[in-house]
Amino acid sequence: MDTTSTGSPSGTGSPSSGVAGAGGVGTARSAGADAVRDDAPRGARPGAGAAAGGRTATEDARAPLGAAGARSDSPRVSRSTAPSAGASSGPAGGPGTPGTGTGAPATGARGRLVAYARLAKFEFVLDYYLSMVVLWTALAGSVRFAPDTLTTLLLFLLGEVGVISAVMALDDVNGIRDGSDRANYLGTGGTPLRPLERKPLLTGALTVNQATRFGYLSLLWGAVFWTAAALAAPERPLWALVVTGLVLFAGFQYSWGLKLSYRGLGEVLIMGCPLVIVVAPYGFVTGHLPATVLVQAVLFGLWQILVSCYSNTKDISGDAAVGRSTVAVHASARGNLLFIGALSAADLLLTVGASAVGWAPWWFFAALLPEMALRLRQFTSFSRNGDALLARRRGVVAFRTGVAGIVLANLIHFAS
Repeated sequence: MDTTSTGSPSGTGSPSSGVAGAGGVGTARSAGADAVRDDAPRGARPGAGAAAGGRTATEDARAPLGAAGARSDSPRVSRSTAPSAGASSGPAGGPGTPGTGTGAPATGARGRLVAYARLAKFEFVLDYYLSMVVLWTALAGSVRFAPDTLTTLLLFLLGEVGVISAVMALDDVNGIRDGSDRANYLGTGGTPLRPLERKPLLTGALTVNQATRFGYLSLLWGAVFWTAAALAAPERPLWALVVTGLVLFAGFQYSWGLKLSYRGLGEVLIMGCPLVIVVAPYGFVTGHLPATVLVQAVLFGLWQILVSCYSNTKDISGDAAVGRSTVAVHASARGNLLFIGALSAADLLLTVGASAVGWAPWWFFAALLPEMALRLRQFTSFSRNGDALLARRRGVVAFRTGVAGIVLANLIHFAS
């Protein structure tokens, strides 16, 4: 699951860092190991020998999922500045040493709250919560403000916060244990390469034990509130219960536990989990799943993967070094470009096709014309210059533009 901010890790990646042209896109295989990954949670990270290619916590997604545009806090880390196996231990111990931070621990209620919020990456995952806006506006006007509707959606949203926070916290624990966060955030001699306050385990604001406990408690929080949402819901269709349970079980194991992204399921989770957090609460409220809502949910998930796949292209070498199994790692440069092109085409075809076959109002595609234009620009530009970071940033803008279009379409549809 792409649990990261969808903001760009740099203003724009230089074309030389990617590959120009369709035949060369993906030769980030040679440069990707030097890039800092910040679009999805990590599992086993490149500690000794490969640390510079490791992912950071989901500080990209999307967002999600912070502000669109350039991220000044995510420069690339080169092999020349990242600590090697012999230098990654830093001033406070080796990569696996709990409590490796050198600063003072967080004190006071406010200090601890801020530290845990940073651990959970609240400022970077906001785009995921737009799912609630999409599904709420997809409800008929008479249903939107019903007490049981609002109660169900509030409980589901609280559970969603817990599940996402668990992913973020356990992701950071992995980063400390294998040394990749130290390599990505601290240069030789402990010089900060990026703002350390975003990593409370590195700063010493929190300990590994505190973060691990927070991760598991957050997961428990999510399970409790999703259970409460199901119990309070006016409807409990079996399919909604099943898909919610699947996300609860599989989502946090993107890079923890079963490490599903290392088993070739990363792209499935990145698209599937956002899709589910649209359709499941809708099912709990209405008991059914109309084609229009399913289309919107598929688009919501598809737009997430159309951010992440460009990051995967940038991070081929780093992902390969730690055993993360992505399409970009296994496919040729041209094959990866074709994969991204197929996803982009699916976005456009589903949007237009839904209007054409009656799965959505005939004018639905018109509300998404800005998103479709941005999607075409994203892919065609990438196919020419191979700039994965710029394409990724454009994917964030396209995602948010698309969500705005869906919300507008829903409001118009139910107002008419």
